[in-house]
Amino acid sequence: MSESPAALHYLKDRKEVIYQQFYCQYLKENDEDSVLELYCEEVNDTQSAPCSTCRDDCQQIVAGVTCCHVKTTVFNINSELVSWHLDTPGESTSYTVITCKKGKTVQESTDMNSSEPNNLKPEEQKSSHAPECYGTHLERLLEELGLKQYHKVKLSLSRILQINKKTITDEPAKCQSDLAWYFLKKVMMFNVTARNVKYTLQCESNSDNESGSTDLDMNNIIDSPNTEDMVNPLDIITALFLCSDGFLQQEMALKMSMCQFSVPLLLPNCDTGQCTLMLWAMRDIVKKYRPQSLSESKGFIEERIVLSELPMVSFVRLGECSLSKSEILNKLLSNAQQYHDTFVHHNMECGDSPRRISNGLTEITWYLPGGNTNIDIFSQPVAVANLRGDIASFETQYSFLCQTSAAVFVFFDHLDSESESVINLLKIQHHKAQIYLVGNYESKRFNLEAVKKASTVLGLTKTNIIIKTKKKNDTDFVKDLRKTVRNVVEKSELKMKTEKMVKVAHELGILVDEDVPECQTPKKNAEAITAEIQDIHKYKEDQLPRQGQIWKDLTCLEKEEFRLRHVGSKNVEDYRSDLQKQKEDLRKMQNSYEMSAAMTNFITGILSPGTERFYFLKWMRMNLDNVSRVRLCELREKYKEKCSENSENKEEIKEIDRQISSSSLGTEHFFREMGQIYEASLSLPETDPSRQQFQHLPKLCAELLLDGFPLELVDGDASNIPLRWVSDVLSQLSDLVSPNRKIRVVTVLGVQSTGKSTLLNTMFGVQFAVSSGRCTRGAFMLLIKINEDMKNVLNCDFMVIIDTEGLKSPELAQLDNSHEHDNELATLVVGLSDVTIVNIAMENITEMKDILQIVVHAFLRMKEVGKKPKCQFVHQNVSDVSAHETNLRDRKLLLKQLNEMTQAAAKMEKKEEKKSFTDVMEYSPDTGNWYIPGLWNGNPPMAPVNAGYSEAVYELKKNIIQLLGNCESSANDVIEFKEWVKSLWNAVKHENFIFCFRNSLVADAYMKLCTEFNEWEWEFRKDMYTWVTNAETKVYNFGTIAAKSETCDMREFLRSLKSEASTVLSTWETKILENLTQYFKRTEGHVSLVEEYKEEFSNSSKVLRREIESGVKHQLDVAAEIRQGMIEIYRLKDNHRKEIEKAVCALIRDCQKRKVQMTDTELNEEFEKMWSKTLKNLSFSKQKTSNVTDRVSYYLNENLKHRGSRARQLLSEKSLKDCGKESLKCTAEEWFTKMKTEAKMFFSGQDHIKDAQRLTDKIIDICTDFVNEQVKRKNNYHETYIQEILHMIDEKLQNNQEVKINIDFEVSLKQHICGFAAREFQKMHEDFIEENDPYRCLIKNKERFCDDFKDVFHERDQCQKKAEEFTNRCLKPAVEDFINRSLGPDIIDEIRKLKEFSTRMSFQYSILLHLLFKKDFQDYLNYISSYENYVKSWILKQIKKHFSKESSVFEFEKRHLRSCIDSINSAINKAKTRKSDDFKVFIEDICKELGDKLVISQDALGAFMILNNADKEQFADWLTTSVKYMKKTLKKKLKESTFEMKLQHLHVQPQNELFNKLIGCGKQCPFCNAPCDAGGKAHTEHFASLHRPRGLGKYRSISTKKLVTDLCSSAVKSDKTFCCSDTNNGYHLYKNYKEIFKDWNIQADVSLEASDYWKYVMRKYNREFSKEYDAEAADIPKSWCKIKKEQAEKSLKESFFIK
Repeated sequence: MSESPAALHYLKDRKEVIYQQFYCQYLKENDEDSVLELYCEEVNDTQSAPCSTCRDDCQQIVAGVTCCHVKTTVFNINSELVSWHLDTPGESTSYTVITCKKGKTVQESTDMNSSEPNNLKPEEQKSSHAPECYGTHLERLLEELGLKQYHKVKLSLSRILQINKKTITDEPAKCQSDLAWYFLKKVMMFNVTARNVKYTLQCESNSDNESGSTDLDMNNIIDSPNTEDMVNPLDIITALFLCSDGFLQQEMALKMSMCQFSVPLLLPNCDTGQCTLMLWAMRDIVKKYRPQSLSESKGFIEERIVLSELPMVSFVRLGECSLSKSEILNKLLSNAQQYHDTFVHHNMECGDSPRRISNGLTEITWYLPGGNTNIDIFSQPVAVANLRGDIASFETQYSFLCQTSAAVFVFFDHLDSESESVINLLKIQHHKAQIYLVGNYESKRFNLEAVKKASTVLGLTKTNIIIKTKKKNDTDFVKDLRKTVRNVVEKSELKMKTEKMVKVAHELGILVDEDVPECQTPKKNAEAITAEIQDIHKYKEDQLPRQGQIWKDLTCLEKEEFRLRHVGSKNVEDYRSDLQKQKEDLRKMQNSYEMSAAMTNFITGILSPGTERFYFLKWMRMNLDNVSRVRLCELREKYKEKCSENSENKEEIKEIDRQISSSSLGTEHFFREMGQIYEASLSLPETDPSRQQFQHLPKLCAELLLDGFPLELVDGDASNIPLRWVSDVLSQLSDLVSPNRKIRVVTVLGVQSTGKSTLLNTMFGVQFAVSSGRCTRGAFMLLIKINEDMKNVLNCDFMVIIDTEGLKSPELAQLDNSHEHDNELATLVVGLSDVTIVNIAMENITEMKDILQIVVHAFLRMKEVGKKPKCQFVHQNVSDVSAHETNLRDRKLLLKQLNEMTQAAAKMEKKEEKKSFTDVMEYSPDTGNWYIPGLWNGNPPMAPVNAGYSEAVYELKKNIIQLLGNCESSANDVIEFKEWVKSLWNAVKHENFIFCFRNSLVADAYMKLCTEFNEWEWEFRKDMYTWVTNAETKVYNFGTIAAKSETCDMREFLRSLKSEASTVLSTWETKILENLTQYFKRTEGHVSLVEEYKEEFSNSSKVLRREIESGVKHQLDVAAEIRQGMIEIYRLKDNHRKEIEKAVCALIRDCQKRKVQMTDTELNEEFEKMWSKTLKNLSFSKQKTSNVTDRVSYYLNENLKHRGSRARQLLSEKSLKDCGKESLKCTAEEWFTKMKTEAKMFFSGQDHIKDAQRLTDKIIDICTDFVNEQVKRKNNYHETYIQEILHMIDEKLQNNQEVKINIDFEVSLKQHICGFAAREFQKMHEDFIEENDPYRCLIKNKERFCDDFKDVFHERDQCQKKAEEFTNRCLKPAVEDFINRSLGPDIIDEIRKLKEFSTRMSFQYSILLHLLFKKDFQDYLNYISSYENYVKSWILKQIKKHFSKESSVFEFEKRHLRSCIDSINSAINKAKTRKSDDFKVFIEDICKELGDKLVISQDALGAFMILNNADKEQFADWLTTSVKYMKKTLKKKLKESTFEMKLQHLHVQPQNELFNKLIGCGKQCPFCNAPCDAGGKAHTEHFASLHRPRGLGKYRSISTKKLVTDLCSSAVKSDKTFCCSDTNNGYHLYKNYKEIFKDWNIQADVSLEASDYWKYVMRKYNREFSKEYDAEAADIPKSWCKIKKEQAEKSLKESFFIK
């Protein structure tokens, strides 16, 4: 039972609609073309009764009377939906059928007054006239399928290729609107189940689980209607073709053909009644086959199917037919072993659903032989067409088939020989195609006599009539039919190309899809280019001259510039200069060519507007493929002939082989030429019109890339990337898609012809070239958009698919560098990938090993540079369901091979620590391997794509999408992707990839890491500085009234402080390590690229903690020692003050007893007498001064004790008092014998005496700064000072081991520094003793004591005076000291905000840029020769320059001042709240409150407390007033003081702190003295961002004494040698420099232009440097002379990755 759309509607009183349904029942199991008998069956409705008029529904319908309650619309019934027959013509009866569908009620009527087909149906007119109902059917169906919006604005291929959630979900179709997308998804992945388009309602999917009545209702089983209302697959296909643009139609046709589905030949349109010849849609179908004539030679034919001249056999239906035409056709085209449903028929899923818009559809397929007589059904190729519907209704389509076919087979049941229209229909085109009648004798309506009569009238013979009888089963019937078709194919002379059918179509009024201007104009333009091609090789030379040998020569020169394999004994820079000259000549040659006609037309073509551009490129690709295919076929035949002749002329065979390799010609060659035109134009001046006219080309190509056209990334012929061209295209692409659009990359690697391109095509629906002879060469990238619903899942906006040429390519195998080529390609694509698919073949172990070695090499290189691509190994042609389980052993073997290859690759890359593949990347044998069945289900060419292949690839696709979504690393944007392309390819050009890789993204990630770490480090240092400052304050206040510590033992107090410091330090260390861990968990910022540095920075944090801890403890020890030394002095001073106070008080009492008013003069005299007397009674033991020189001498001896007797002898020969008075000069006699010195200079060309002098001066300067810093603080001498100095000397000597020193030098240097330091410290010590002498302190306060004495005597109010004294003498100095202690970190904080001080690399860039613009040779010399001094000086200048214009320092000071004032006021208020009225207690309370912040002078406080009789309350008020005034005066003072004055009083010198932070480890390149740029304290390798010509490091030629121009970054890639003391004066290869300088990594320059900065400097100051270095001027390479200042600046930015 099949539900008819007919139903009778009537209304209840409640206006609710109920209906009666009528059913159509098949008379037989027929296909969609079979007869239906219509009968009515009432569905009982017990709920309501019809109105009186509607009681007998059946009678109403027969009578043509409808219920008045039902609103009806009258339509004609389409005979293609319901067919019937009448045995004899009877009385005309009018039928009305009420249909209900989706809530709409429609009345349809027809007049059954004739039995003839053309009278039965309204399509009595030709199919070019549309019945009224068609438009409604099409619109309604499109709306149901969710395609209505695409009827006018067509669905595009790029829209379909977008990756959305539906592409990776397995949910079946749930509604009609899912069906079309379901079909598209499946067919784009070559899935042969695509036409199974049944959808499942949610309620039905759960129906199996529902429990119901166990009673069997057989009527329901038989009669229950199919409520799903499924859509016929042909309607879906028709709808999709009607709603798609030409490119999607073409793609669908191609994919359907691959699945061995029939494709539309004539596409009907129900709206217009027109049909369209789908020539363009079929244009891209290419077929390979082997006719019987080529079976012996094993040759084959490959051609575009629309260009193949084939006989066509058509199958049509006349009237009703009980035979299923489409099913019989499928059997006809299939052999017993390989049945396939080429055409949709009624026994397929939903094939029995009524067709609504696909009647009139004419489909076509092709039978193509494989050259095997036992399998082939037909020995020759044949096209098979199938018209859907009755030919009486579609005469136009029928006429077309009759004029284009060799034979037309007409299926029928009833043939009315008396009907003139039927006879005319069959005779209409009889003269062009043979007509064969195919009938079913078993049909009730079959009339043999009628057939005989018709045959006579038509002049048909017995062979033209095929009847299925009872004695013939389907197999025999198909065999007879096949025999007839075979006979037609073999004897037919009517063969026609599909392309030639256009003429017939035009004659019949059939539209042709290509007959639109946007297709025809590009076609003419493309043909204008390709029509000229005769000899491909010659055509390339004439029309595409820039990409031939010139481009290959340029490639060789580019690689040689990096690899320097043939430099020999030449100067590297001179050699490179020659190479550049050769490149310039080749570019000139390229520019000398006029633009060829082909390229002019090509560029014009792709500049076409709108879709014309796309049509043009498609025409170009198809035409060029056709040309290449023909040429290849000729060459293969020629090659076969020569080989079969056993020709001795191997050269001839080799030449043919070369021609085969170069006979490929595609659009990529034109784009390649375009790239070379563009790159060559860049060598012209910017104002040159020839350059300017090509500046639009990259944007043009970027637009095409965005529209889905592939971009050639690697030129497979030259094995090179046109970097400038590709970079500029990607830059333009970035502009087009807007910034920060992220991309993910999927690539495939594997052996040639293993189905890599097909795999990508299947997976993503794209169309990489897979034709025979058109294997991918090089690498191509394609852009796929990510739909909005997947952007958050994948964290990207686009997916880049990269298809690569096969590794171990036979074309390249004969070349010496084939392995190198494969390594380069693999390294590039793996480096660009987020996921790499590796195709491997387990059956060939040798080949597998080769491939794995290449792949593992690539992954190892990526691991070393911070990339973490994921890898999926794909094993194709493995179809067993137990493959994954049974191949466990193979997977273990694979892992073993991977481990072996890893060890081999690691050894080659000098990374022997990598022992297994899992050391290189995350890999699981169980989840990293995929087994995919073979592509074809049977024997090609008639085999469809294997459904298992499509499903397995789909599972792989889902896994890859999941892997991409789970990527830990952040996606690149287009610009970052461009940087990866550039840096990877530049590194690939070097022989040693790992040590030559430089990438701006890695550098940027490294700089970000350094910046973050620097931030954490500074926060750590700043916090510890604050802590130490507070701790020192506590130490200095220890034992005073300001002390808060309960202990009286300094040692115990010191221990507690050190313990607290350790806790704080541990907290900070843990915090930094945690910050580091969290930092590397980030997904943005390309953190994964610098993960290899994680351990280094982790170690750096530990080193930092130890360094700060050492400094903190040292500062605490010094502070404690100073405080301990002052305690006795303070005790003496305090005792003396008390004695004076006692004497003064006695004097006051004595004077008051006299009861006489004394004048101030008299009081002064009395005070003077008392003073003299008291001082005589006090014992002043003079403070002893220590002999600092002796103590320094002692520690110097201790330091050199381990250096042996020679050191002791030298120390004894010279007194320390005599050392350090004159400047220390290094001499040859002091260092080496004369012979040794000359030998060393001869071998290395470097003046080590000057190096030693530089080192000496540097160490002396550092120690002098330290001494001056201590002296400035005016503290007492402490022995840790000399210990620190000796430690600094040892550290500097240790860090500069390249300057070989002996014991004489070390002793001389230390004696010199210690002699100077001892004298300075001795004076500092003596000054301190004098300043703190108790007698001197008393004398200094004598006048104050006298004034206080007079005030007390006269009983004057001292509150104001004492408040001012306390403020000015106690608080003000303490506040100023606090500001000076706090200001240093603030200045550092502020200066660190400047970009030039953010990281070490930014710092280096800023200095070098400053030097460039200053144009001062002396500055350059100081920078190179006295790097640290120059840098420190430069930092100080920058600080002064910045803050001289800024008011921020004053703001810092105001903040600290405000903080102090707030603390003082708070302390006063707290002290006022105490109950005690004792003034002394009041002061002590204030001091105690301020004890953690301010260090109040004990001398000043002691003097203030003498004779102080101030009232507490009044004093407090006056003190508040005085503090307020102090704030005002201090603010004024701070504002008026200059920045230079402020710097002098800072406890922390900003320039020193910044220098220590930015100077790094201080190491310099052993060859050119470039400073190390590595971050962190514990980096294991030093590297410099920018190396210099070695002549700037004083290297000169042994023979000519001229400064050398080689750069060490170039030299280490060459076979040149060097010698120095580290090589024991023997020659050593530069490329093996790490054997000598193990901790240096001399990286390659970012580009060949990156070192232009120092080339420019050396060229400009060549004579000055040579004079300074006592050498001859260098021979400057010619290319250096062209470098301008602007280029130097640009190279600087490039080297330091400044954006």
